[in-house]
Amino acid sequence: MRTPIQLILASLSLSAALLGGPVWANTSTAVPTPAPTSGPAAATALAAPASLSSAANASTPSAGTTAVDNPYGLGALWAQGDAVAKITLLILVIMSVGSWYVIFTKFAEQSRMRKHGLAAQGDFWASASLRQAADGLDPASPYRFITEKGLESANRHEGLLSNVDFNTWVSMSLQRALGTVQSRLQDSLAVLATVGSTAPFVGLFGTVWGIYHALVKIGMSGQASIDKVAGPVGEALIMTAIGLAVAVPAVLGYNWLVRRNKAVMEEINAFGADLHAVLLSSAKK
Repeated sequence: MRTPIQLILASLSLSAALLGGPVWANTSTAVPTPAPTSGPAAATALAAPASLSSAANASTPSAGTTAVDNPYGLGALWAQGDAVAKITLLILVIMSVGSWYVIFTKFAEQSRMRKHGLAAQGDFWASASLRQAADGLDPASPYRFITEKGLESANRHEGLLSNVDFNTWVSMSLQRALGTVQSRLQDSLAVLATVGSTAPFVGLFGTVWGIYHALVKIGMSGQASIDKVAGPVGEALIMTAIGLAVAVPAVLGYNWLVRRNKAVMEEINAFGADLHAVLLSSAKK
């Protein structure tokens, strides 16, 4: 007969046999690692994802390099416009170039006249005689021109002209010289006035012509679709904008130059009055 200890050991041995091993054995199983592939099969496996990614990148368009052509811009206006539209656009361009040329040239001329005025106010009245003072001025100076006319009138007061009062004769000569200078200052300002008053109407003509083409296309197509009228209406709007862009600088430039002319002529008129007084006083001596 077995003892209790033997019975316990026997039951443990039976349990271990049924479970497939001792209860304290390591029950974790290692996951088998697949053998690394080598040769052409591995190269094909690596190249397949790369080719897929390259194809995906090639099929996706780049948003930064996509060019969108505008069929209703200035280029389309010139390419699709008829002879009337092109002539109207050329007229507006010529008006714009002419007005800007007048603005810059008149500004330069006024600046030179102001420099001549500063030179005349500096050393002119300190000279010993009017002849010496006139010779010290720039030949292109309007102040020298007025002085030469005053001296000429004083020297020509003889013969039939001697019947005219010397004061009246010198005053008339200086007024004619001042009028000549003022006329030179106002040269080309009529161009700005003409451009400023007519450019909007030239642009309006282009607008009417574009709308006319839109109506013609609607009548020929039989339907008022946006693709039939967008081009002519776009031409009409562009013509209106160009006309205003030409007229506004011309009007502003005209007003600006007229104001500067007024300031320059005030200085020249003051010089003429002083010169008139000097000529009268020199004649009495």
